[in-house]
Amino acid sequence: MPRGLTLVEMLLTLVIAGLVCLIALPSAGDLRNRFLVDQAAYELSAAHSRARLTAVVEGRVALLTIRSDSLRLDVSDGVDTLFRWSAGGPAQAGVTLGSGTRTIPYAPIGVAFGLANATYSLSRGSRSKQVVVSRYGRVRIQ
Repeated sequence: MPRGLTLVEMLLTLVIAGLVCLIALPSAGDLRNRFLVDQAAYELSAAHSRARLTAVVEGRVALLTIRSDSLRLDVSDGVDTLFRWSAGGPAQAGVTLGSGTRTIPYAPIGVAFGLANATYSLSRGSRSKQVVVSRYGRVRIQ
């Protein structure tokens, strides 16, 4: 009774393992795309919540500027604009932001000025999500 594996058995095992990897690889890439798009959507949602709360707490107009490469929050008292917070935008994770640069002002009562609904489209690969912000500052991720 021989011990060990023959060369044919070893090659057959490697071929089967390679085929299993080829089948699993595309779904792993899709899983990564889904995770990155979800993460960018939640970061965008959190930025809106932060801007709304900052406006209410400080009693000033909060300006949230959303660009593909950065998220920035400033407050304004009518004369000066003061920096409060910034973070990397969706593009840093390879996620595409469908709209261009947008600045949304939040009133001291937490309501956004001058917009009905803001919709941001985020995508990477075959995955996409939309972040919808109502005029009242409520955020919905679709």
